[in-house]
Amino acid sequence: MRRSPLLLLEAGTLVSGAGNGIALVVLPWLVLELTGSATAASAVATASLLPLLLSSFFAGTVVDMVGRKRVAIVSDVMSGVSVAAIPVLGLLDQLTAGWLIALAMLGAALDPAGFTAREAILPGAAEAARWPLDRANGVHEAIWGVAFLLGPGLGGMLIGWVGAQAALWFTAAGFALSVALTALIRVPGAGRPAEHERPTNVWHATLEGVTFVWRQPLLRATTLFICLVLAAYLPFESVILPYYFNQLDSPAQLGWVITAMAAGGVVGSLAYPRLVRTVPRYWLFVVSVLGACLMLVGVATLPAFWLMLVLAVLTGLFWGPVQPILNLAMQVLTPERLRGRAIGVITSVSYAAGPLGLLLAGPAIDLFGVSVTALVFSGSVLLLALTMFLLPSLRQLTSLTRPAAAVAETASPAPEVTGS
Repeated sequence: MRRSPLLLLEAGTLVSGAGNGIALVVLPWLVLELTGSATAASAVATASLLPLLLSSFFAGTVVDMVGRKRVAIVSDVMSGVSVAAIPVLGLLDQLTAGWLIALAMLGAALDPAGFTAREAILPGAAEAARWPLDRANGVHEAIWGVAFLLGPGLGGMLIGWVGAQAALWFTAAGFALSVALTALIRVPGAGRPAEHERPTNVWHATLEGVTFVWRQPLLRATTLFICLVLAAYLPFESVILPYYFNQLDSPAQLGWVITAMAAGGVVGSLAYPRLVRTVPRYWLFVVSVLGACLMLVGVATLPAFWLMLVLAVLTGLFWGPVQPILNLAMQVLTPERLRGRAIGVITSVSYAAGPLGLLLAGPAIDLFGVSVTALVFSGSVLLLALTMFLLPSLRQLTSLTRPAAAVAETASPAPEVTGS
């Protein structure tokens, strides 16, 4: 039993995610300081996602060709350089909204590849530590939650303490530390694949991943569902809440609300391995998604700050088990050699819906106000959640028990059905 690969992986995930969490709050704030326009803030948030549409589509193939650990390291290096350039430009009095958009695009270009690489390393690290996948996925998502618990809260506080530009030095430091931690990981499958296992054609290999995901009813259903939910949810963190608290001149409150969501998510993710022992995975998924969406509608009413904090915690608490369940479905149904590509395809489709919501959110706030926009977007999330009852393939979630290595490498394998 070796726990060091899992510890190093999660430590790198923590500091890298915290750096991204700081940027999540600071970048929209910088744009609002420069322009005062919600549309401009929306444009920067969208610009950070646009590179993901292309790069995430091929990210999994790149991971399978180059190696999981190498890709994770290069991704963090590029992200660190891009955010460090922003305060440098500020010191030179050259910082503009155009530069922010360009650097946001550069920093985001390899984010999907880094995320894919870490997700692909996780099963091997869990196996080395002799952890079941349910437990590993729950802890992994809790680590992401802790990262975004620390990052946005720290970002809002840093804006008040040292200013928005200087706060990005902390982001760059987080990425540098993540690079050092990731470089120390030693686990089978983390290095470069053997020559006979590497894809030889990027396009054909990517299409193989697309075909695999599409022919898996469960993966197809969960991927399409989550991408629609994200399209309606992402504007909350990136545009709606930053605009609302900017109008109140309360950056710290923005950080606390996003931190509260992350705190609830940490508790929900850690509770998942215990909950799934007594509640069928399908019903746990349904209740979690519907509960989170209902709480988000409460947040969208923009109530008193203390009540918004409570609702934010509950939103994260309900959402906590969702991602571990989705990760498990991918790991169980995807063969080892296709894991990077499958994660990349799923991530790409999820990101594809994001820019649409972000592009609509800024102009909607300028036209109709932040209150109306928040209610419309949260209501859309709730309506989408109700569609779960129309997707019979989701009931397969309860029967996913086999480890990924045992799944035959066919285009459309059926999950083993066992007693729930």
